[in-house]
Amino acid sequence: MAIVSVGPLGNHAIGPFRIRIETDGENVRSGHPEVGLLHRGIEKIAERMTWAGFVPYTDRVDYVSSVHGNLAYALAVERLAGIEVPERASRIRVIATELGRIGSHLLALGAMADVLGHRTFFMFALRERERANNLFEMLAGARLTHSYARIGGVAFDITEGFVEKTREFLEYIETKIPEYSDLLFGGDLFRERLSGLAPVSSPLAIQAGLTGPNLRASGLKRDVRKDDPYCGYERLDFGVPVGAGESGTQGDALDRVRVRLREISESSDIVRQALKGIPEGSFQSPIPRLFRAPEGEACASVESPRGTLSVYVRSSGGRGPRRVRFRAPSFSVLSLFPGILTGAQLSDVAAIVSSFDVCASEVDR
Repeated sequence: MAIVSVGPLGNHAIGPFRIRIETDGENVRSGHPEVGLLHRGIEKIAERMTWAGFVPYTDRVDYVSSVHGNLAYALAVERLAGIEVPERASRIRVIATELGRIGSHLLALGAMADVLGHRTFFMFALRERERANNLFEMLAGARLTHSYARIGGVAFDITEGFVEKTREFLEYIETKIPEYSDLLFGGDLFRERLSGLAPVSSPLAIQAGLTGPNLRASGLKRDVRKDDPYCGYERLDFGVPVGAGESGTQGDALDRVRVRLREISESSDIVRQALKGIPEGSFQSPIPRLFRAPEGEACASVESPRGTLSVYVRSSGGRGPRRVRFRAPSFSVLSLFPGILTGAQLSDVAAIVSSFDVCASEVDR
């Protein structure tokens, strides 16, 4: 028996956490995720911050699509304090979060391609993600950590030329999706490496607490935007892609890749709908920077690129939270690894882990 470390550093590290692999030759006997390298204690830090002052820390919950962390926290505080959000702000929030989803899924697909040696697609995916980042720079003035969704609305109104540039991006990405589908699934590389690899059945996905694309790849049509709508999603028409085992086993690594590619198309359609007739009015409710939330507690959830991101807040009537707690989707994925890696080939470990799109900052916080 030998011990092999996957991560936290190296060419195939899946974020800053380690998986301790016990092997028997090329066969994996067990895999144990070891976390804590990225722990920053932001939930404890929240107790020392004002309600508004904590927003930048929510960027770091999921740094790949930080706007979802902003929004989940803002929705929880608004629910606690009874704050009404202008319709214009809600529509802009939808646009921002769906652009974040597109960028996150592009990075996930690119990272998977890179693990399998498809460096060309990896570069294509980064190129398209940069186009999405350009839009965020126009919208929020930042490309990675935006602090854009604020309590009561958004930080800034849409800028001049943003709508036109966004429509150009949507037209561009929609023409690329068939090309990328052919690149990923038209050849033998992805099908042979990912078909039937690490399948997760619907009962197992539920037992492990999976959400988002990893759950939907197992055939379950669950999406917070449909099941518990927020920001006006109930008025938008969009589909929820699920895995069907088209080229292998339902819920396998190939299904997880397919679902994410299809969700890029759905997010593009959502943004296109949201751009039509953006309501007039304010983009932010008039809230004092040092406002006091009433005593009590509240919880809110959003559909992040990795699944259900929930935030719990408790107030003692002061200018800042008494308690903040995040329930991030990536942590639940790690509970699968000891079982799902057992019996796999050592050469498949990086591909299996990449197929779940784990974000280490969500795991540790």
